[in-house]
Amino acid sequence: MVTAPIVNHNPDRIFNTIIMAENKEKLFDQFPPISTAEWKAKVEADLKGAPFDKKLVWRTNEGFNLQPMYRLEDIEDFKTTNSLPGEFPYVRGTRVENDWLTRQEIIADTPAEANTKALDVLTKGVTSLGFHVADPSKEAIEALLKDIDIAKVEINFTCCVKKALPLAAVLVDYIKANGCADSFRGSIDFNPLRKPLRKGQPFDAEKMTSMAIELLDTVKDVPALRVLSVNSDMLSNAGAYIFQELGYALSWGAQWMTLLTEAGRPAAEVADRIKFNMGVSSNFFMELAKFRAARMLWAQIVAQYKPENEDACKMMAHAVTSRFNQTLYDAHVNLLRSQTEAMSAALAGVDSITVTPFDVPYKTPDEFSERIARNQQFLLKEESHLDKVIDPAGGSYYVETLTVAIAKEAWKLFLDVEEKGGFLACCNNDEVQKAIRESAEKRHTDVARRKEILLGTNQFPNVNEMAAEKIVDLKGSLPCHCHGNSEACEAPAGLPTKRAASDFEDLRLATEAATNRPKVFMLTIGNLAMRLARAQFSTNFFGCAGYEIIDNLGFKTVEEGVDAALAKGADIVVLCSSDDEYAEYAPAAFKYLDGRAEFVVAGAPACMDDLKAVGINDFVHVRCNVLDTLKAFNAKLLKK
Repeated sequence: MVTAPIVNHNPDRIFNTIIMAENKEKLFDQFPPISTAEWKAKVEADLKGAPFDKKLVWRTNEGFNLQPMYRLEDIEDFKTTNSLPGEFPYVRGTRVENDWLTRQEIIADTPAEANTKALDVLTKGVTSLGFHVADPSKEAIEALLKDIDIAKVEINFTCCVKKALPLAAVLVDYIKANGCADSFRGSIDFNPLRKPLRKGQPFDAEKMTSMAIELLDTVKDVPALRVLSVNSDMLSNAGAYIFQELGYALSWGAQWMTLLTEAGRPAAEVADRIKFNMGVSSNFFMELAKFRAARMLWAQIVAQYKPENEDACKMMAHAVTSRFNQTLYDAHVNLLRSQTEAMSAALAGVDSITVTPFDVPYKTPDEFSERIARNQQFLLKEESHLDKVIDPAGGSYYVETLTVAIAKEAWKLFLDVEEKGGFLACCNNDEVQKAIRESAEKRHTDVARRKEILLGTNQFPNVNEMAAEKIVDLKGSLPCHCHGNSEACEAPAGLPTKRAASDFEDLRLATEAATNRPKVFMLTIGNLAMRLARAQFSTNFFGCAGYEIIDNLGFKTVEEGVDAALAKGADIVVLCSSDDEYAEYAPAAFKYLDGRAEFVVAGAPACMDDLKAVGINDFVHVRCNVLDTLKAFNAKLLKK
């Protein structure tokens, strides 16, 4: 029998049949409701007695636990789910659309060169420009903005504190002369706290207030020119945890509100001039939730100052992808990191995004890396259509729970700072910087122990990559990239500026600079599965130092393996086998090698104490501090 094709049937009849079938029998009615306790009991049965909380509950760096599953009951009491995008307290967004601005920082030597570059990138989809201004004169600003339609493009300026006021005066005159006072959008990065944060140099509150008041008066005729900066991206790039960046950012913004309202300025006027420049790291859902929590908390803070209109409670947030997690080696992996970061910010509904080019750790970005950085945002818009959806994470049990949890931890920090006199006081006495130095140290330790993974650096490195030729400074430390802004350089009392990968990069650069590149020989023997697994682990381990890796298919005897290693000129021989076999193989191999190369056992076998008793002291395993172990080998093996 021949069945007629579906196109020959009446499509309405088919649709109605489906609807009727659904009305007759609702499939989900066939399944009884399952409680959380029942789900947990099933999971515990599958764990075969292992503790649920220890195996599946994750303690975050932000100070709260994450469960392996969330259900409707977890968010039923949340007030955060009761508003719509554009409604107070703006947890779901300050706008009813999500077409964020694509920003590019213009790096050039002269205003004319910056103008030429800006005009070029504006033809390639950029809708927001960032300029660093060294000369705030009328001639320089006119040259910088020549032929740019400032009514349609957001313009943002970074300068030192002393130049902010003259820059504002010249810029306002230029805007008025072009008839754009009501349509101009942009910012001046007035940040008196840069020196306290970077260099530990206190800033006077009265001076900060008087400068800000003068600045507000200067820009009063340009409503959308924001001049009071909250640059929490500085904290993020220094190694702050997410809750710290948010808590301190809120305190920083509240400091502006307090200083200026106490000086007699209307709350709405002050709030409408504040711009948050926030970092965004690769913790995808946590960062997404951070921006949602930020808008909600900031709205509540501003509301306490009784602004003249509710719109003043809206946060203006610019997101900048992280520099802290960027790497010199395997630098193209930076693209993967910044792509997820940009996606977090976009889905969270920020106002604008800067994607940091992937080659920033070792050079001034070139035309290629800047183009790729732009295109990363265009992919999210033109191919993923993220600008067509508003707060798609809203209602997600997981994201809503994250939003509230991060908000709680950030709020605790905010209240602590307020009790200690506010953000300026805590910056002036080094309290903020000290807390972030401690966090950065913890994160560097986690990277060293591979608790925090940097793909291509402390895990799965490209062992044959050489990077010294990519940078100007070949002394083992990377060059400064402050682009002429000396305030961006690190001071001992200020925020740290070392990226997470810096220590591993110094290690590999030292290997490259040495006259000999150590060779690591995998002596694989015994149990096939275990020797392959441990050889792979050891390859990744020693590859992090840039050593040459010599892998093997396996040997029948340890003597055969040692002879092959010495024939290859191995500096390190790594015995790769199973725990049960190490009791036999390790002493025999160690004795036969007789000090002609470093001897390492891959793993932490139960017989470790027995092996140490015969003189075997080097073991590599998951609990090792990878960085310290490799530094010790470098000290033994490298010849300058």
